[in-house]
Amino acid sequence: METPAIPQRIVVTGHPKLPDAMREAKSIAEYLKLKGLDVPYGSLYDENLRKRVHAGEFDLMIAVGGDGTMLRAGHLCAPHNIPVLGVNKGRLGFLFQVDDNGPQKMIDRLLDGDFWIENRMMLRAQHLRAGETHGSWQAVNDVVVARGQYLRPIHIRASVDNQYLTTYIADGLIAATATGSTAYAMAAGGPILPPEVRNILIIPIAPHLSVDRAVVLSEGSTVSMTILSENAILSVDGQIPIGLAEEDRVDIRAGEDTVKFVRFGDPGYVYRNLTAHMNQNATIGLPR
Repeated sequence: METPAIPQRIVVTGHPKLPDAMREAKSIAEYLKLKGLDVPYGSLYDENLRKRVHAGEFDLMIAVGGDGTMLRAGHLCAPHNIPVLGVNKGRLGFLFQVDDNGPQKMIDRLLDGDFWIENRMMLRAQHLRAGETHGSWQAVNDVVVARGQYLRPIHIRASVDNQYLTTYIADGLIAATATGSTAYAMAAGGPILPPEVRNILIIPIAPHLSVDRAVVLSEGSTVSMTILSENAILSVDGQIPIGLAEEDRVDIRAGEDTVKFVRFGDPGYVYRNLTAHMNQNATIGLPR
């Protein structure tokens, strides 16, 4: 748990496909102006605001939207050590404490210094083909190697710290952070990890006559996934998939950056959020 300085250079962003999010972002910026802070606001995808983030002009981002908005804000802010305060306008809100019923109250607490910073590990994924790097990415949630368009399982040889673990015959294999343990990994039957642990979780998707249990790796470990089939893809944080060839390898380790989320009250909020959301059937079709 990290106790930071009170932010003075704040930017407010919203998901552009959620009109309520953009209206809330404007309302928050206006409220902060009443508090004596000149705060810009706009779409999370606004290139000018993104350039200002990269230039180090801000010490806090308030992001209004859903869990996907928080992921994108995390990707943008983590390399610059900028904390993110999320205001939920989405479907679930596993990553949030603040909803649209109480942002002003939380902003008052923020400006009074009554908050703390939660540090969440990212992953670094490297795609290798014949020993050459074909791409490298960071993930907040997960890195997934999965079957492509054909409805048959793929074979993935998994190694941990260069030691053979097992060969999975499955629809895919997930490597997740603690943050990602409440996303795709949870849907695949994996355990829920405390938010600030720095362990990688690996879990197969629909395994067939192979290891069907999740494995939590020691802190600092690297997992390597070697593709032993055709028709495989790589997806990082659910983004556009990348085609993989047979014998391609994906190496996954702890990333060099850390996502920082603004939190209020005690760390037990995460379990209260879980129990509030676990039995919900989220509305289908809302943008993330």
